[in-house]
Amino acid sequence: MVIVFVVVVVLALAVFGGLHWYLWRRLVRDTTARPGVYRRVGTAVLVGGPLLMFAAITSERTGAPFWLQQVLAWPGFLWMALSIYLLLALLVGEAVRPLLRRLLDRRTAPATEPEPVTEPEPAPADVREAAHVPAGARAAGEAGRASEAPPAAAAPAPTPAGPSRRLLISRVVGGAAAAAAVGTVGYGTYGVVSGPKVKRVTVPLAKLPRAAHGYRIAVVSDIHLGPVLGRGFAQKVVDTINSTQPDLIAVVGDLVDGSVKDLGPAAAPLAQLRARHGAFFVTGNHEYFSGAEEWVARVRELGLNPLENARTELAHFDLAGVNDIAGEDEGQGPDFAKALGDRDRGRACVLLAHQPVQIHDAVDHGVDLQLSGHTHGGQLWPGNFIADLANPTLAGLERYGDTQLYVSRGAGAWGPPTRVGAPSDITVVELASRQA
Repeated sequence: MVIVFVVVVVLALAVFGGLHWYLWRRLVRDTTARPGVYRRVGTAVLVGGPLLMFAAITSERTGAPFWLQQVLAWPGFLWMALSIYLLLALLVGEAVRPLLRRLLDRRTAPATEPEPVTEPEPAPADVREAAHVPAGARAAGEAGRASEAPPAAAAPAPTPAGPSRRLLISRVVGGAAAAAAVGTVGYGTYGVVSGPKVKRVTVPLAKLPRAAHGYRIAVVSDIHLGPVLGRGFAQKVVDTINSTQPDLIAVVGDLVDGSVKDLGPAAAPLAQLRARHGAFFVTGNHEYFSGAEEWVARVRELGLNPLENARTELAHFDLAGVNDIAGEDEGQGPDFAKALGDRDRGRACVLLAHQPVQIHDAVDHGVDLQLSGHTHGGQLWPGNFIADLANPTLAGLERYGDTQLYVSRGAGAWGPPTRVGAPSDITVVELASRQA
């Protein structure tokens, strides 16, 4: 088993190193004519970037001092995103290179046809007569004419040679790739740090009484408070939720990436959450990486109601919550029988469960609506294709038999504080009664 692990690690590092060598070759070596300051700077960036990324991941996983995690997180995790889009842009550039070569070939082709070679014309009569003139007289005449002829034009000075065709193409492709990658990551990062947008979805429930028609649940998941997204981000999330004036707030996991000791102050704004029927919380997989029991106790102190395989009966429907699958390793996994086994199935039921894959158990227990997160909608395109394979629903509302599943893309981000093709959201789910 150890040997297999070592082989996998070696292969992963070899692939990672090979990809970064490719980035260095296309962005640094091929765009510089000779070794110099630009090549040294580019090499330092292509070596320092991955080292910072590994340092950021390692510091977070090993519980390094929080100040060190914060110092390493921004450059390290941003490099993770930037390297992905540099690689994608350069791969597109490989298809563009042949087109650029053809374009340059056309621009440098001769503009006119060469002049045809003609036979020499016969000498005129005066030239034939000159052949009978004595050599001395002919030489004197030629000397006189030479003195009267204008001086020959001086040869033009050689112009300095520009970059070679290969170097020019490499600079165009490399510059375009770098600009596209930086622009993509910059825009995606701005979208995260500026805070999630509100999304509204109406979900009809057959068992919901008319009195509950229009009931609004603010669903937020995957806030991921940590070394990058801190107290200021938490305040933006809280302000956005409160602005929707919901009847109930559902925090469906992955609130944090770190311990209560490090992130307790960052989570403090959650105490300001306001809803008519309160705020509820279930664990996500990242809580179990960060000390789930301590965080459950902390969110309870902040005024949220943890649903640990539990159910509460509201006026018009049941609200239940189950632990995340990651809790199984600690004996705290999901227990659907405990949360839902003895309930009245004649009442509508809304279930909070972090991962969409828990939908199959929800169907078996007659749940009407499951609210989940976890997927981030893929977070970084084209990661959405991979996430879609691993989850029954990537984002949005889908039906599974008599049970509906709504999956939020989440409010924050894990790893790079960047989203591409998967904007963050806080969703207001409005329940609709078919009796209304």
